[in-house]
Amino acid sequence: MSLKARITEDMKAAMKAKEAAKLSAIRLLTAAIKQKEVDERIELDDAAVAAVIEKLVKQRKDSVTQYEAANRQDLADIEKAEIDILSAYLPEKMGSAEVAAAVAAAVAQTGAKGPADMGKLMGVLKPQLAGKADMAEVSKLVKAALAG
Repeated sequence: MSLKARITEDMKAAMKAKEAAKLSAIRLLTAAIKQKEVDERIELDDAAVAAVIEKLVKQRKDSVTQYEAANRQDLADIEKAEIDILSAYLPEKMGSAEVAAAVAAAVAQTGAKGPADMGKLMGVLKPQLAGKADMAEVSKLVKAALAG
């Protein structure tokens, strides 16, 4: 079952169970997916859907930070609940050792030598690691690997 199909089934289940918070978060997700499909005139695959979910989770995390800074714990709790619901659709995160191994393999595969090759290296790694690893962390590892 594709990720989009699973999300649709979960939305139906949330409707039947009258789980308002879960239903709201899933509807938000499906709207974001449809918006991306309409904007780009394509059918999103699981990797692209995972990228949309990651973007929404990142937005929620930023909102939590803002709400907590403004002493609005009630709103922060709502955002945290949405993060939990959305994160359930993301693939398992890779450990730092696995990410380091993937970076090392990509360096060997591409023959990257210095900082000028970072774009080529990230181009190889991004499809492999999207949704499975924090891309900011991957970028740091790539810079370190290419620096010395």
